[in-house]
Parts: sequence; structure tokens; C-alpha cells
Amino acid sequence: MACAIKVYLPEDSYEVTISSGYLDVLGEKISTLGLGKKILLVSNPTVFGHYGERAISSLKSADFDVDSCILPDGEQYKNLESLQKIYDAALENRIERSSTMVALGGGVIGDMTGFAAATWLRGIKFIQVPTTLLAMVDAAIGGKTGVNHPQGKNLIGAFHQPQLVLIDPQVLQTLPDREFSAGMAEVIKYGIIWDRELFDRMEECERLDRISAITPDIIEYILNHSCQSKADVVSKDEKEAGLRAILNYGHTIGHAVESLTGYSVVNHGEAVAIGMVAAGKIAIELGMWNLEEAQRQDRLIEKANLPTKLPAGINIEGIIAALQTDKKVKAGKVRFILPTSIGEVEITDRVSAEVIRRILEQM
Repeated sequence: MACAIKVYLPEDSYEVTISSGYLDVLGEKISTLGLGKKILLVSNPTVFGHYGERAISSLKSADFDVDSCILPDGEQYKNLESLQKIYDAALENRIERSSTMVALGGGVIGDMTGFAAATWLRGIKFIQVPTTLLAMVDAAIGGKTGVNHPQGKNLIGAFHQPQLVLIDPQVLQTLPDREFSAGMAEVIKYGIIWDRELFDRMEECERLDRISAITPDIIEYILNHSCQSKADVVSKDEKEAGLRAILNYGHTIGHAVESLTGYSVVNHGEAVAIGMVAAGKIAIELGMWNLEEAQRQDRLIEKANLPTKLPAGINIEGIIAALQTDKKVKAGKVRFILPTSIGEVEITDRVSAEVIRRILEQM
């Protein structure tokens, strides 16, 4: 059964649609939006090899004129050099202001395509077709687009909302187990910050580390609840003036870990998992959270086969220094999202470097 979740915004409201088999009706779905007929499809070799021809065939069957741009696969390629390749393809294929970019891939492809769309000809429309669990529940929704800087993750970017997010759960069947686990980190995050019912439901599952171990109805439940959580928060705070910052739970230390390991030792979800464990320990240290609930969080993280310890050899002082380049720093103070109970968090800038250092040394 198809599910449509609305992201309500002052301008540019849109739907997140979820249904198996949607990839084959991509063209039909887009044709209802009244967009121009010229499309630039952006993907990577792995995803394009699996789904590129199906997507293009669907678009062409709806009378769209489609060209493609294939970028290297991996977080380490989420940079200005890859962005330039999208601009080159847009120029070569005469992408105009009435044209649309379509992101077919995970969070890296979605973020780069969205940023290219935000900046090409001062802004054209784009559509998200996420193919990883992480992108489906998080990266594709909310309009955050951008690329990494060598000294920090997503420091270069813009808010640019998609016209549509189209999610086909069937594509998860080709997702590697490690990438599926990475997406589970963001799902667990929603359980901690917003949706206690989702957290409780995940605790009932024997395994969360691979698609083959989870029934289709649970996958549907996870997608619906996670996307609804993201839509609820974004609808209340589109540009992260306040509430939306809670979506960064686990990301403060997580982004620092990603950056310091060159985006090659741990993936984004693994880094977020480490960051959530650290945030939980900090919350206990500050008397904001209780040990029992923190242990429940950590058990769920382990059930998804995600790390709870820092990568070997990582420099703790380097992490503390990297926190100062985090996008959430305000007036020189690092803001942390810390849990007070499962389903509720607070934003605070009262975490000292000494507390951070002590917690990281335990990990």
C-alpha cells in the first residue's frame, strides 16, 4: 500500500511517497508535477548499474528528455570536484531553468544533486529518488544539500527543497548489509529524539543488521515512522532556527569522527552511532539521562551491528578541536543534542571540553 507523507512548509511543500514498485512509475509520478520535459539524472556507477535503465525507461515513457551524469561512489567524492562534473553535464546537455535534476542514489548523490540544483542558473527544481535506507529516512527529506570541505562535513551547502521524494523499498534488496546498518543508525536516532513507539518496536526485532532479517511489514513501519518524524520536525523548523537541530543527535561527535578518519574508516551511520553512544554518556554525566535507558539505546545500536567505540588510533584532542568547525557552533560554543528520556532530547551548549574528553577516553 502506498503511503504519502506531507512536508508542510511556508513555501515549496511536497510529498514523500513510499510504495514498492514506485521506481517503475517514476515518470508517471513526476509528470503530475507540471515540470519541464528536460531532466538530468545524477547517480553513481553502482546504483546506476542496478536501477539506472529502469529509471530512464520510466522517465522516457512519460515523454521526458533524459540525460545522465554518473559520479564516483563514496563519501570521499562528496566535494567541489564532483559538483563541477554535475555543472559540466548540465552545461553540455543544455539544462535550463525549466529543467529538473533527479538524484538516484544515497545521501551523497542526493546532497550533491540538490546543491547543484540550488546553484545552477541560480536555482532549478530537483527530485529525490533515494536508494539507501539512510537516504530514505533522513538525507532525502528536508532540503539540506551540500558538499564536504576537507576540514569539515557539509560546510558548503544550501537549503533547497525537492519537488518530490519517491521511495521504493524494493531497491533495499540490493543494499549491502553494512549500508543497511548505517541507515538503521538514523532510524534509532528518531526513536530517541521523537518517536518512543518506533524505539519500542525496534526493540522487539531480533535483528536490525540486514534487510533479509526483517519482515516487509517492519520495513514499512520503519520507513513510515522515520519519514513522518523527519517531516514533522522539518515542517516546524525548515531552516534549523531551533527545533530542527535535534535531528543532529549523534552527529556532533559523529561528523568529527568522519572528518578525522578521512571519510574512509567509518561510514556516516557508523559515525552517528558512535556519536549517539557518546551523547548518551555525556547526558548521564550531566545528570540529564538515566543509565538504564542509555543501555537500551546502546543495545539497539549493537543489534544493528553498529560500533559503540571510537576507531582505533583516533586522536581525541583532534575530535575536540574539530567540534569547533561544526555547523551547530553558536557564539563559539558547541551545541549538543542530549537525551532526557527515550523520545525526548534537549539542546545545550553547557558541555565542557573536560567532560567531552573524559567521555571519549572511556570509548
